Amino acid sequence: MWMSLQKQAELRNLWLKDRLDNVLPDIMRRDDLSMWIVSAREYNEDPIIMSMLPEPSMNARRRTVLVFAFDQAGQFHKMALGRYPYEGYYEQRWDPSKESQADALQRVVSEMNPQSIGLNMSALSGLADGLSHCEYDGIMSTLPQTYARRVRSAEKVAVGWIETRSKAELTAYPMLVDMGHQLIKELYTRDVIRPGITTTDEAVWWLRERMQQMGVRAWFHPTVEIQYPGSNLAPAPGMDKQAARKLIIPGDLVHVDVGFGALGLMTDQQQHAYVLRQGETQAPAGLTKALREGNRLQEIVMEQMKLGRTGNQILKTVREQAFTEWIQPSVYSHPLGTHGHSAGTVIGMWDNQQNVPGLGDYPIHDNTAYSIELNVQVTVPEWDNQYVRIALEEDAAMIGGKMAWMSGRQTKLHLI
Repeated sequence: MWMSLQKQAELRNLWLKDRLDNVLPDIMRRDDLSMWIVSAREYNEDPIIMSMLPEPSMNARRRTVLVFAFDQAGQFHKMALGRYPYEGYYEQRWDPSKESQADALQRVVSEMNPQSIGLNMSALSGLADGLSHCEYDGIMSTLPQTYARRVRSAEKVAVGWIETRSKAELTAYPMLVDMGHQLIKELYTRDVIRPGITTTDEAVWWLRERMQQMGVRAWFHPTVEIQYPGSNLAPAPGMDKQAARKLIIPGDLVHVDVGFGALGLMTDQQQHAYVLRQGETQAPAGLTKALREGNRLQEIVMEQMKLGRTGNQILKTVREQAFTEWIQPSVYSHPLGTHGHSAGTVIGMWDNQQNVPGLGDYPIHDNTAYSIELNVQVTVPEWDNQYVRIALEEDAAMIGGKMAWMSGRQTKLHLI
């Protein structure tokens, strides 16, 4: 295991304190939100609240209510109204022996006298829509009418909290991304993939087992797929995808999609390898050229990602530039961080290359992380001009107004 569970918990708690003190207040000011109420019950947790509970918390306890607010003097308060206190993180503002939880919430709201109260309700982002129906009813019935009229969606604050990374997180993140690269490098060896013996399913489960040994958690079931002379980019009509060849043999182009979570941060990566035939020392030139085109599309995306631009604006300019360079682009990049498909700026979707309503209209902010996910289709002369799809995915961050890879990217095919 790369880091003990205790050490991971200690580090995540340091980051949490830092984020609560130095990230959240600015995000609330940015949206002019005076108070944010995050409420959830055990086993029906709001995704936001799980990013705010210190380790080793695994669930909300009974009903957990967190309140963030600026008082009349502008001082920021972090408060908890629950039966189980979180000392050192939140000021406990409810004594069950003296009042009900509802009365405590009413009292705190009255004391703070917020001009706006945010609740996690959002038609746009699922991560910002975690307040259950009954929790909403409970809060609204508790608030006096004066304050109930001041309730609005906390969507922008919730998204901002999830997408924004602290300096400490951005410093450590490249280490996790590099671990992902090392995992892929290990996969693409003859110790793991033995041509003529290993199947794609076996490679997938090796990844799952290896991640467990590493002490990290897969946030999605990885995929390993192959392309080869005579194969199709997609199964032919009426052909079950499961019927496609799974045995990996010399001459195959292998593709992996894998990501894991550690320290509350996610990785998401896709790379390719070529399985050498007898006598070969390198991949066919057409496959090498195809990878270069994929790399060029990555560069175009990174160049167009600028502060304040929306995902739809970026998608439009990327596609225009790619077409001028005779590249067939498909871009579906997404925010990365607390979740694999996290909250923030979405740049295209695999099934929508024109305009993504809502999610694509969100602008890029600083100190945020992204999975630059895309593909190109290129003809390969050595494969009778068959189309090959080069699907790449690498992790990058916007820091100080500039995009940069967190731990490099694939620029050469792995050779098996």
